[in-house]
Amino acid sequence: MPESPLREPSPPHRPLSAPSIRFARPEDEEALRRLDRANWSHLFAVTPPPEPDEPFFRETGRPADHLVAELGGRLVGYIRLGFATPLTANRHVRHVRGLVVAEEARGLGAGRALVRAAVDEARDGGFRRITLRVLGHNAPARRLYESEGFVVEGVQPEEFLLDGAYVDDVLMGRSLR
Repeated sequence: MPESPLREPSPPHRPLSAPSIRFARPEDEEALRRLDRANWSHLFAVTPPPEPDEPFFRETGRPADHLVAELGGRLVGYIRLGFATPLTANRHVRHVRGLVVAEEARGLGAGRALVRAAVDEARDGGFRRITLRVLGHNAPARRLYESEGFVVEGVQPEEFLLDGAYVDDVLMGRSLR
């Protein structure tokens, strides 16, 4: 019997190593600013894109508030942590204030590693919950968060008008206990 011309499909491309996660350092500012500008989209963000000379780190987003992902020695993503409100009564809740992964690194585990590191960091810091807001049309991010234990806790329908379309604001959270 002749050999079949069909072959086993090639395994999906996997990175040579898992992304490494660390806290941001002041010297990461330029790389993070470039990453932010290159990956800005209304799929992910409500605010306008950052200006080229706008500082990445601010009083409400210092290096210690960011975890970064590196693949092959290159910075490919970050997650920004903070608080949802300035209220003392809400200080037991950590809030994800942003997640960015370079387009070429999507699907390689950097986003998942950043979310897991943020959850671990919040738990280790004694927080009881971690929350986030995600645009309703950002299905890939919503799937990632749900797969990591976040649940939808509320939806603000048509909260934003982006590029001529109304978009829901989805509130998600999870317990750290």
